[in-house]
Amino acid sequence: MQAYYLATAVFFLLDITADVNIRIAFFENSPALKWTYYAVCMGLAGLMLWQPALTTLISVVESLTVVVALTLSMGMRTMRISEAAFEGGSFVTIEEIFNFVISGGIAYFAWVRGMQELQGRR
Repeated sequence: MQAYYLATAVFFLLDITADVNIRIAFFENSPALKWTYYAVCMGLAGLMLWQPALTTLISVVESLTVVVALTLSMGMRTMRISEAAFEGGSFVTIEEIFNFVISGGIAYFAWVRGMQELQGRR
């Protein structure tokens, strides 16, 4: 899990240079929150390097946060009626759905794996 958090710097670079947002899909419409969350994830990576015993606990809490935030952000976007929907547009784009599946899948896998480790079933 440490490698995934350390890779946040790579995800950050992909986001700012190629506009490919894999790590933080749920703050797409709030750039300030997105950049803050990148900083938090990089801080968590540093904490994991400093205190490796906390790695599993940190990844469980953060991955559950991501799953909940993704679900709420996608759910709110699909439930609200927007002007674009009245004009024949869509509530969400294919890119957003793809991003949701990738980010959500990784976060869910990290959460399940972390919970198994915390419960000693690994």
